[in-house]
Amino acid sequence: MPRVKGGFHHHRRARELFSAVRGHKQARRTRYQTARESLLHAMAYQTAHRRLRKRDMRALWITRINAAVRPHGLSYSRFVRGLLLAGIGVDRKNLADLAVREPEAFGALVNTAQAALTK
Repeated sequence: MPRVKGGFHHHRRARELFSAVRGHKQARRTRYQTARESLLHAMAYQTAHRRLRKRDMRALWITRINAAVRPHGLSYSRFVRGLLLAGIGVDRKNLADLAVREPEAFGALVNTAQAALTK
């Protein structure tokens, strides 16, 4: 049986690796071994940062809501408490979107929350 050297498979694997590290810099995208190590680290960071992105987005939404309720004389925590008492179950993502895109509708929610707090 003749010897098989496996060059085709190596080149295909290397081509897939180099296409995966296309955005990396210098040796991380040109040398096989360095590129492979770089890709392994990038994949590990990608997994961890998927969770961090969720955390960061929630913090951004809370900051936007807080900035939007301050002119109405409320803090974020009092606003959320008022929504809870009023029985309004809108998540933070939608509240932040309302605050940015439709201030009138958000103002109505703030008034409802204030009314629920005063009861």
